[in-house]
Amino acid sequence: MQAERRRLDDYGGGGRDLGATSAICGGPGGATQRLSDHAARFRPYTPMNGGLSNVWFDRYKISNDCPEHLESIDSMCQVLENLIDEEVKNGIKKNRILVGGFSMGGCMALHLAFRKHRDLAGVFALSSFLNKTSAVYQALQKNEDALPELFQCHGTTDELVLHSWGEETNSILKSLGVSTTFHSFPNLYHELNRTELEKLKSWILEKLPKEIETPSE
Repeated sequence: MQAERRRLDDYGGGGRDLGATSAICGGPGGATQRLSDHAARFRPYTPMNGGLSNVWFDRYKISNDCPEHLESIDSMCQVLENLIDEEVKNGIKKNRILVGGFSMGGCMALHLAFRKHRDLAGVFALSSFLNKTSAVYQALQKNEDALPELFQCHGTTDELVLHSWGEETNSILKSLGVSTTFHSFPNLYHELNRTELEKLKSWILEKLPKEIETPSE
């Protein structure tokens, strides 16, 4: 069976393309990977005064100091849970699946991994954050299970999602038992760069090494 990589396109911030969120799946053998897409949806977006935007979920405002719009987050979580269930039915082991993303996609992945699927191989969040009273933190306070490892990156000059918001998210998750890595990138705004993606690639290959099939006798 081939290993599989899924990408979930993420747009936000008034319709601007903010990047991509990914669920990377690895199956037995792991010799090759394929990339398939799953898009965010058009919905009324409160930071745009209710205008339609292609975003993963709604926010009351772009800030870490306000409640989460949990109804829209949970609605999309269900869609993505169905996607993971589909991969498992196709023979992909849960411990060979990573989820992650950029901006809102990373936030979505944190909810998915730490609230719904704690038996995944890992989660990554690039230029992302959780609100101070996030349901993720509340769920982890009651958790006694092993948790996916978190890989996180953030630009120090990000003016849309502040670097301090990402740092705080990482610090709180670490205090709640998550094994975390946090990389800061000087002079990087709300965007990705090659060095960041190379670090992410190395982490993915470390978490999902190629499995060697045992020859049949």
